[in-house]
Amino acid sequence: MVPVFGVADVERAVSPNEAYDAVRDAFIAHARGEWSMPPKVYVTNYPAGDFRAMPAIGGGHALLKWVTSFPGNPARGLPTVTGLVLLSDAEDGRLLAMLDAGAVTALRTAAAAVLAADTLCRQDASSYAVVGCGVNGAETVRMLVARGNSPLVWDVDEGRRRKVAERLGAEVAPSAADALASDVVITVTPGSTVLYPPGSLQRGQHVSLMGADGPSKAEVAVDELARARVFCDDWEQASHGGELAAAVEPGVIARADVTELGAVLTGAAPGRLSDEELTLFDSTGLAIQDLAITKVALGKADALDLQHLDV
Repeated sequence: MVPVFGVADVERAVSPNEAYDAVRDAFIAHARGEWSMPPKVYVTNYPAGDFRAMPAIGGGHALLKWVTSFPGNPARGLPTVTGLVLLSDAEDGRLLAMLDAGAVTALRTAAAAVLAADTLCRQDASSYAVVGCGVNGAETVRMLVARGNSPLVWDVDEGRRRKVAERLGAEVAPSAADALASDVVITVTPGSTVLYPPGSLQRGQHVSLMGADGPSKAEVAVDELARARVFCDDWEQASHGGELAAAVEPGVIARADVTELGAVLTGAAPGRLSDEELTLFDSTGLAIQDLAITKVALGKADALDLQHLDV
């Protein structure tokens, strides 16, 4: 019998701090070559959205996530992200657990965003903001609050930003401009609109760019990427389907200009070099992050009242 984790089950099984620590460990394991993942596969139906198949293996487990991104779904009363995560034993192939992909994605997105911010922001950073209050943005706010921060929140939907702020103990920003001017900003939007046009980023800022995880998406202008110190989750993935793609194609940014976060966490590469430096983190979402979350969840399966399937 295989345990099945629904949305609420994932949230009960994995706390924000557990997710943070697990994703940090996954970045390090991947950077050291201990965990691996083939490239993400996109099956597209643009402009409606896309499907993604994401495999990974490490720590005695193998994973496959089948997940969607349909940005227009909220207007239809449907979630942007849906799908399923399958976790198997890497030694004998047994299926060990099935998990809701949206809940896993939200946790690992928040963990990566906050981990990058903590790693790359300047030491005296005091103001935090999350722009975009969908499922992943709300989870990012929850992660920041759990780690002792009091972020501003902003969303184009007034009701959504107020609901998230009230539910999670955050504060609604007076305006989008106020949120975007914070010392540390995490953007979790559909990536259809550039939030930072040329010349808008401030010295010393750190921004975790979480929304542009596919072709033609962008939250920051190419000019801003060119004048910042740039980091990413995985070069191969980010340079082809993330925020960096628009700068890599015309040659504005090359491989030597970008540092993977895992290299900073292992000490193989430096992070921020000065308080005045502008740092950007481009996230495209990695299967190793999903693997980290699911492994934590599996360890809690016996303590939860879960449904089981005979497969």
